[in-house]
Amino acid sequence: MSGFAQQQADFQRAILEGDAGVLAEILDSTKERRDVLFSVYRHAYGARLVEVMRNENPLLHAYLGDDGFDEMARAYIAARPSRHPNLRWFCQGLPEFLAATEPYRDYRAVGEVSGIETALSDAFDAPDGAVLTLTDFGEVAPDSFKDLVFQPHPSARRLDLKTNAFAIWDALKEETTPPEVETPAEPERLIVWREDLTAMIRPMSAEEAMMWDEACSAVPFGVLCEMAATYDDPDNAAGRAAGYLQGWVSTGMLGGFTIGG
Repeated sequence: MSGFAQQQADFQRAILEGDAGVLAEILDSTKERRDVLFSVYRHAYGARLVEVMRNENPLLHAYLGDDGFDEMARAYIAARPSRHPNLRWFCQGLPEFLAATEPYRDYRAVGEVSGIETALSDAFDAPDGAVLTLTDFGEVAPDSFKDLVFQPHPSARRLDLKTNAFAIWDALKEETTPPEVETPAEPERLIVWREDLTAMIRPMSAEEAMMWDEACSAVPFGVLCEMAATYDDPDNAAGRAAGYLQGWVSTGMLGGFTIGG
């Protein structure tokens, strides 16, 4: 590595990690000392990352308020310096950070609101892929439907929440007062995906979430129907399974299918 390249690397490490050793390679200016100039530069870098985090997490920002969000953001920046050339991905680890780091891990709804925002951003930026339509079933023989194995669209992602964070997120989105945090007896199950050019989110019943998860694990449709029969009323299990499938297809949540055997 050339001397200039090494100096650049040292300077970057100093900005990202606070390594002040680079000051030995920097000269004072005619108007200010090098440590003061470097502190200004490093503060500006941190302020820019805080701004990025505000833009990427507007509802979490609204939930925590300016001071609370900025304090959290600076803790995240210190713990997870930016390593990606595209700042879009800088906040990717925020839900995990909030779930594992004091004091935020004691306030689970904060991490779950962040998880919703992150999942929606990821769905919007997910790779393009084929979208299954009802017409694609036209050439499937009736006795082959039980052997269909489905592939989810690349944007689809499931979330399980321990709190009422979805209601909190929804209130923040509508700019109304969010409810107090609650911990329901059962987790709230959500599906996030991109429909056309819009990131979408909605709750799933426990049965639909179970069937979606199994479908994404390559369980054939016939077996899904059998699972529905053991989960709830067996007399209309096939109808419920068909209704779920129709909903997944009509909203673009599936990318295709294969016929097993």
